[in-house]
Amino acid sequence: MPRTPRDPEGRMPLREHLVEIRKRVVRIALGLLVGAVLGWILYDPLLDALMHPLEQAAERRDALIGLNFDGVATAIDMRVKVSLFLGVIVSSPWWLYQVFAFVNPGLTGTERRYVYGFLCAAVPMFLAGAWLAWSVLPYVVEVLNDFVPEGGANLVGAQMYLSFVMRLILACGIAFLVPVFMVVLNLMGTVRARTWLAGWRWAVLISFLFAAIVTPTLDVLSMFGIAGPICALYFVATGICFLHDRRADRRRVAAPVE
Repeated sequence: MPRTPRDPEGRMPLREHLVEIRKRVVRIALGLLVGAVLGWILYDPLLDALMHPLEQAAERRDALIGLNFDGVATAIDMRVKVSLFLGVIVSSPWWLYQVFAFVNPGLTGTERRYVYGFLCAAVPMFLAGAWLAWSVLPYVVEVLNDFVPEGGANLVGAQMYLSFVMRLILACGIAFLVPVFMVVLNLMGTVRARTWLAGWRWAVLISFLFAAIVTPTLDVLSMFGIAGPICALYFVATGICFLHDRRADRRRVAAPVE
């Protein structure tokens, strides 16, 4: 089928945009489906891992603490959601690439190199944030169960517990992408390092507010466990931006004046 011609400015017509969007959405859906199938197969060990923090809290307190499947279809619904959740995480390199591939024709050569670098850094940073949340999860569950009265039982709704874990992991994964966006915007010349440094107080405040929201405990350690790495990454990204600005300024001074 012949390719639809572009206008003199190189822009794609609306019909070709719609075809491209449909193609990328279908590919993203297929990637999620493959990841969800893997999640379906690995459901039993995943569920055991999700229940492990509750089992640790029950053993420490010598109390009845566990998941409560409070509906006829709750078990199958839980399996589907866990499978889709793993599918989103496992297929993250694929759907991130599809998003880039859609906007790729409108970028310059230099911008494409920056976005390729963003993709290479975004996936491990997202996974690092998810891993941090998973590491903090047992401590958060333990602190929350400390509020259960002595001799009481805590049968947590399976849907509620899964939503809590998914929100914690995805929120931390997305938060770890912020420094990557900072560096990419700086490399593209949109935001200079001084701008990021000037807003460091707001960055620290937002980091701790974010930690307080995703870890609903009253202890300081869990908040610092989430907010500390986010603040550190913010300053590391700012330092990288300063190094880039210094090199860019030197090249600009050394460049011959036309």
